[in-house]
Amino acid sequence: MKASDIISIGDLAARTGLSVSAIRFYEAKGLIEPFRSAGGQRRFLRSDIRRLSFIRIAQALGLSIEGIGTELAKLPHGRTPNTADWAKISRAMRAMLNAKIAMLERTRDRLDGCIGCGCLSLKKCALYNPEDRVAARGSGPIHVLER
Repeated sequence: MKASDIISIGDLAARTGLSVSAIRFYEAKGLIEPFRSAGGQRRFLRSDIRRLSFIRIAQALGLSIEGIGTELAKLPHGRTPNTADWAKISRAMRAMLNAKIAMLERTRDRLDGCIGCGCLSLKKCALYNPEDRVAARGSGPIHVLER
């Protein structure tokens, strides 16, 4: 490893546009792993620039910290990810995003139907749940979450 492969937390913040506190947060969540200099200062690998950039993009796409951590665990540690590494993550994320899109489309379609029916009567509404029969299938918005 060359000395130019190692950067300080301040340099990492400048390169990624993140605050030092955000970098520490991601460290605490296990998404990046610094090592310490002889003086106890955090030092990062240059490859962490890409890891943090990925984290920012994934969060902007709506992925959870836990989901991001799962995907980052698939990347090699200590080297900049290559095209094949990113392709694996992309395939996994595509499946996850497609599932979210499908759920949102079901929600939209069912909401349009409910609002569009105009009945405004729980006695006539097809979504009305007499005697709470749906509760046997689980808690929460079962109609929307079913696949």
